[in-house]
Amino acid sequence: MADFLLELLSEEIPARMQANARNELARLFAECTGEAGLKTGAIDVYSTPRRLALIARDVADATEASREELKGPRTSAPPQALEGFLRKTGLTKDQLEERDSVYFAVIERGGRSAADILVDTIRRIVAEFPWPKSMRWGDGSLRWVRPLQGIVALLGEDIVPVEIDGIPSDATTVGHRFHHPGDITIGGASDYVEKLRACHVIVDQEERERIIRDGAAAAAKKAKLTLVPDEGLVVENAGLTEWPVPLVGRFDPEFLDVPREVIVLTMRTNQKYFACTNDEGLLAPAFVCVANIAANDGGEAIGQGNARVLAARLADARFFWEQDLKVPLEEQARKLSGIVFHEKLGTVADKVERVAKLARWLVESGVIKADADQVERAARLAKADLVTGMVGEFPELQGVIGGYLAEAQGEPKAIADAIRDHYKPVGQGDDVPTAPVTVAVSLADKMDSLVGFFQFGEKPTGSKDPFALRRAALGILGLIIESRLRVSMRDLITAAAHSGGADAGRDVAGFLIERLKVQQREAGISHDLIDAVVAVETGGDNVRMVNRVRALQAFICTDDGENLLVAYKRAANILKKENWTGQVLSSPEEQGIPQTGEEDPLVLVDDPIVGDAVAELAAGQSGEDLPQEQALITALDKA
Repeated sequence: MADFLLELLSEEIPARMQANARNELARLFAECTGEAGLKTGAIDVYSTPRRLALIARDVADATEASREELKGPRTSAPPQALEGFLRKTGLTKDQLEERDSVYFAVIERGGRSAADILVDTIRRIVAEFPWPKSMRWGDGSLRWVRPLQGIVALLGEDIVPVEIDGIPSDATTVGHRFHHPGDITIGGASDYVEKLRACHVIVDQEERERIIRDGAAAAAKKAKLTLVPDEGLVVENAGLTEWPVPLVGRFDPEFLDVPREVIVLTMRTNQKYFACTNDEGLLAPAFVCVANIAANDGGEAIGQGNARVLAARLADARFFWEQDLKVPLEEQARKLSGIVFHEKLGTVADKVERVAKLARWLVESGVIKADADQVERAARLAKADLVTGMVGEFPELQGVIGGYLAEAQGEPKAIADAIRDHYKPVGQGDDVPTAPVTVAVSLADKMDSLVGFFQFGEKPTGSKDPFALRRAALGILGLIIESRLRVSMRDLITAAAHSGGADAGRDVAGFLIERLKVQQREAGISHDLIDAVVAVETGGDNVRMVNRVRALQAFICTDDGENLLVAYKRAANILKKENWTGQVLSSPEEQGIPQTGEEDPLVLVDDPIVGDAVAELAAGQSGEDLPQEQALITALDKA
């Protein structure tokens, strides 16, 4: 057995593609060798901006010889059946065996050498590699993510001879583009990682991530700053560098007049820099960048150069910010009539009008306690930033920019906060707003979208949800449950209904119930408890449903709960065998058992605190658990 090394050297591989490329390389290799019957040990995969590599441990010298026996047609079968069998096996009639008037094909295969199988494996990997985007270059037909420049293929110390599109395999690769641009001869898989390290290339992406994560924090600390953690940037910078060196740079403090989110997004998205804060937790005029070189001056020139590039970006952002400050949000909002929200749902201005009315209804109907005028104004200004220069440049900050502009233009804090946060929650784990004005606008916005798209037939199907309606539904449920809003979903859906659309109330209600079930299951609630509560809830009060579910979950985990379940199952099993009709509770002891039509404690629950109700339910257990000589469960009189 020997270790196998494969390196595919190319021009720069986009950082965003590298993680999936490693997975696909391991998958294709395991698939090819597995189909060929070649046994291998552990597989390690690596990537840098310039190379994709795989090391397979303990590769067998060859596959094992095999013998396969296939049963064919009877000797009396038509000639066409025999011809088909011969084509399938690749044999001639003389090579078949006859047994009991039946043809048999015996196919013996000798073992193939590992080198032969690896040649086919390399060719197939390169030919079938599923890059999201690939290219051709020169006059060749090969497609790869970027022009392929070299192939290292070593089994033990021996080269696996293969040529792809005029590129022959050998034992030679290259080191760091600047520190060691010359050729490196690899002796085998065992020295690959360390030989490249000696030439300023760290092939293990996880090691590069550790260097960046720890080095960036240390560099910031040395400058008396605190790094703003960003794991996504760690991974991305690891995909951009082969020899990462974190460095601190600084920018003009005057740029701090621009909203913090704009500065951080500019550094993160455009420059791949980490943000830093000062001792007070405020954004500092500094950043940490990751160089791909160990500079002789300690990185001072690199830091200054990166600061100049960032300054140009921030100057553009400040220009847009200053221009947007000059235009009142009310004036911006009037431009929304020129933006189509959806061909069936009108313009964004139409949506704003609907949201404003629904948000005001939430207050005036008593669902949310807030100032109705503030709620309506926040709703009418919430989408105004969509036409600003800042959101045009930074679309990820819609809402956030509107909040800053509202605050700068003198709007009350409640309105500015509602504009900023009305898109929340945008996904699992996101903060759920609780400020009343924000909740009203956010809930109205999401309900308008959900009901509108359902009314006009744009429902999620399978894995397709182009309008993010599942996310909107979870957001609606999160807002209602977090703020404990006692509202009938039937009334809310009716209030949000669009004129001219089909009646989709039942579909929307069912969709929300299914999302609620998913949400509660993910929170650890048993699915049968959820189904039981949903089955008896007729008012569409989500807060009450969640209270009941949680109360039941807690109750059945107690001794009383377990005993009640046993008693219930006992009674239910007996009643399955009987045709129970009419009044059957005759003795004084039996009168303590709730009769059909009576209100039990759980049905009476309407208050958010349900502990007393389940305690009463537990106390009522004695009726179900009466001795059979007192409660005649199996009485002969069925009248």
